[in-house]
Amino acid sequence: MKPFFSLLFAVLGLHLPSAESAPRPNILYFYVDDMGWGSIGPNGQAERKAKGLPYVRTPNLDALSARGVNFTRGYGCHVCSPARSSQQTGFHQGHTFADRNDPDNAKKAIRAEEITMGDALLAAGYTTGYWGKWGYGGSADQKNPTIENIQTLPTSHGYQHVLAELHHVRAHTFFQPTLWSAPAAPNNPGGLELIPNSMENYIGKDHYPNTPAHQEHPEYPETAYCDDLYAFATLDFVRENARVYRESGKPFFGLLAVQIPHAPFDEISQLPLWDEAYADDPHFSDLPPQAQQWAAMVTRIDAHFGNILAALEDPNGDGDPSDSVVDDTLVLFQSDNGGPSGANNSVFDANGGLRGNKGKIEEGGIRVPLIMSWPSRINADSELKAGSNCDRVVDVTDLLPTFCELAGTEIPLGLDGVSIAPLLSGEGRQQEREFIIHEAGNGKSIIRGNHKLVLGPKGGNRKKNKKTEPMPEFVLYDLDKDHGEKNDLSAEKPELAAELKALLIGERVNEPKGFSNTYHHWTGKDGARTSEASNWSDYVYANAGMTYQTDKGAPHLAWIARIENQSDKSSLAKADADLEFLGLEIRGKSESAAQTLALDDGVNLTGRNEIRISDHGGVLVDGGTISSLRAIQILPKGFLSGKGTIDASLVQHGRVSVGNQLTVNGNLDQSSSSHLILPLPQEEGAPLLIKGKTRLNGSLSVSLGEGFTPEEGKIYPILTAASVEGTFSHSKVSSDRGFEFEIQYSKTSVSLVKK
Repeated sequence: MKPFFSLLFAVLGLHLPSAESAPRPNILYFYVDDMGWGSIGPNGQAERKAKGLPYVRTPNLDALSARGVNFTRGYGCHVCSPARSSQQTGFHQGHTFADRNDPDNAKKAIRAEEITMGDALLAAGYTTGYWGKWGYGGSADQKNPTIENIQTLPTSHGYQHVLAELHHVRAHTFFQPTLWSAPAAPNNPGGLELIPNSMENYIGKDHYPNTPAHQEHPEYPETAYCDDLYAFATLDFVRENARVYRESGKPFFGLLAVQIPHAPFDEISQLPLWDEAYADDPHFSDLPPQAQQWAAMVTRIDAHFGNILAALEDPNGDGDPSDSVVDDTLVLFQSDNGGPSGANNSVFDANGGLRGNKGKIEEGGIRVPLIMSWPSRINADSELKAGSNCDRVVDVTDLLPTFCELAGTEIPLGLDGVSIAPLLSGEGRQQEREFIIHEAGNGKSIIRGNHKLVLGPKGGNRKKNKKTEPMPEFVLYDLDKDHGEKNDLSAEKPELAAELKALLIGERVNEPKGFSNTYHHWTGKDGARTSEASNWSDYVYANAGMTYQTDKGAPHLAWIARIENQSDKSSLAKADADLEFLGLEIRGKSESAAQTLALDDGVNLTGRNEIRISDHGGVLVDGGTISSLRAIQILPKGFLSGKGTIDASLVQHGRVSVGNQLTVNGNLDQSSSSHLILPLPQEEGAPLLIKGKTRLNGSLSVSLGEGFTPEEGKIYPILTAASVEGTFSHSKVSSDRGFEFEIQYSKTSVSLVKK
């Protein structure tokens, strides 16, 4: 059974309304293993071809980039296991359970409480599929693998159609004797069963026209090259669900997570015509064997991608593209981490000149190729132009919230990732993220804009000028000016380095392995105090008689928590001391059963990643500060009242009522459903002070102080900001005592004039 958080998500299915009118696209996600940033045409291979140098051939990915966008600053993680955990859960390595390639990850990496891509999109009404390396939930034994933790399986996280490898060590060959499959026959643990990894499953099917059929090449191994089967299963899924989409509008989400081009490289040579794609390459025969094998692997999977993409164009294969779903499908291509060292890098410059490689904190270890195509939204007429390069930083943790927003379903609470759905769809307001975080064996990093700070391992050493010397505590690079991360700027910019170091450590990157955020909910009665541990649920992560993690007590910065009213009357939680969370949601049951969090005089509330004030939930502020490194969101039926400081950007879809004066240190972004209530008179300045930009929308009303009578023609400032865009939905506003005011706007303020 799914625990509280996942059940709540599935039942509510609510929307965050920033991309309201965007269509719900199909989503097809190609995910490769260990393919360096420079391994595709637009990141260096096209230039190598033009210069007559050896290059790897990816014609289908290059075509995908030409009709989509190549994100030149896409990021994964340093190695396989944390990359998949961060991808699926939206948490970076400081917060996800799998922050490194630990053998225990296979048993426990993705917990029941996590809402993955599969969970979210299945709840949104998508048909879901996963094929390839999953990495969690099964044992490593090649001949007789077993299920070790049901709660971390793909079938436990929303994926209906599965052909996968559950243990990353089992994936250290392309010829596993069996693979895990779903749907499965009844009574199989976790809804998965082992099936032979055999091409016999596909004899007689015209799946892959660019590779001769098995009957024509009996030398094809009896045990299949697993990525062939993963790709064929994906192709079947796309053909069938494209048809369903055309007939019924039911969208699909498919994630093909192949093992290519991870080692072992030489196994590709066991396949017939394995190097045929390079038969006309004058360089190929002179290349080292590992370089030949790696290039053949990459080009083979590119051909699979091409056939799957062709199925979007013509799902039934009859030559008539009238059933095409290309325009309605977001296609993504990404690698999990940078490429390894070896001939692939030395011969083809597979990491594109970036410093370091797989497993390292340098850009060569964490920056990855990332392409997205969505022709109905990304084209010659859109702001994000087809065929262009985009230097926006996009982390793997951004994809889960992006998919949720595009699907019109609620983004899981407290994620490290930020949705880029508005950027892709061209609709809604794009929220920004300040920084991204990574960990590796040789350090931890934070990237903010063009600056990257690397915090080295304690007591580490490095070689410099053929001598071994202690590693500096941290180094600071300007990635725009220093592509190879060679020039340490920390001495020149000590304040910036110290600021970034503090942010990095605050993201829990120094925690021991096995640390992760924990999940809690409010159990207190009406009027109970939030400082008392007995008013919160405990967290225990256990499986098969083993307890992996516990967290009891009062809230702290690793908590994802909800204060939800499930009774039939309104309830209040009383914050009598400062409160800190990673993510906090406040939600009521109905208008007559609201849930309020009341902060005592001067009490501060922190949601490091997020504070979400959901429907019929509210916060009362009494002179304290509500802070977040991201935005504070007020959903359409949520409310915030009082005086004090918002130390974050405020995304307002619901009601904000200012009691005296409210200062917002970030931006204010209002939607059409927002309602702002401001007091008059104000003794000094405006009642609402915005330090950043303001985008106005929705409605405005005013509340007059007792005995106050406004003067005819007098200007009353109500809002000041660094800049003001937009207007309220009406030009005049009436007060609670019947006086009417006209709204006046300037570039930096809003005022009222009594008429």
